[in-house]
Amino acid sequence: MMDDRQREFRHQYQAQISPWYNGYVHVSVMYAVGLAVIGWCLLHLQSATWEWLLVVPVFAVSNGFEWWIHKFVMHRLVDSYALRAIYDRHTRQHHQYFTHQEMTVNSAREFRIVFFPWRALVTFMALGVPFALLLGWLIKPAAAYILMVTIVGQYLIYETFHYSCHVPENRWLRHLPCVNTIRRHHAAHHHHGLMMERNMNLTFPIADWFMGTSDLNRSLLGHLFNGYSERWIKPECRSARERASGEVERATARD
Repeated sequence: MMDDRQREFRHQYQAQISPWYNGYVHVSVMYAVGLAVIGWCLLHLQSATWEWLLVVPVFAVSNGFEWWIHKFVMHRLVDSYALRAIYDRHTRQHHQYFTHQEMTVNSAREFRIVFFPWRALVTFMALGVPFALLLGWLIKPAAAYILMVTIVGQYLIYETFHYSCHVPENRWLRHLPCVNTIRRHHAAHHHHGLMMERNMNLTFPIADWFMGTSDLNRSLLGHLFNGYSERWIKPECRSARERASGEVERATARD
């Protein structure tokens, strides 16, 4: 259950959303563009054999990049207009709107605080194009198309998994492998005692496991299929959560 501070922030944020904003249009355009790019690449993909193995390293790099940008851009204030805007939107807005006490949205207008703006997909595709051109030149065009399919696909998975973390609980989400894992993983990240240092992955917590930033003390396989279990939470993470919860309660009492 959300406290008064979170409730007031939500009220103020929603009041600032443009009356022209439509969450369904926002999400539909994003997925339409992403799937269109994937379809176009697959349509032009010819005679690919071993090049499909490139999916593995590209996926691994994308997972690491997801971890890095979350930890060092979204949660680090950098004196640059673009990077500062990302920090403000994520740490100062998204993490005030959603806390471990209340993680869910109630309407499509709230999609604005869940999904990235449309330009984010275009930016990530633009970042991938030089590498795709390089692979196409070094290997063959099929390699370039496979790289772009993987990058865009990973982005859409990111948005889908993130959205699944901010909708009400249901039986399907609770028992779907990997999705139930990331729901717990991300809810723990939204705890104010952990959000700056722990659980930075939003798809599969591979980089968190590798870099030691997960709140769990488990194997990689255990991380991926942990589900909602809190049995393996690290003692220092439990302590950080308890301290932060106590501070929030004291601050709320003062207010």
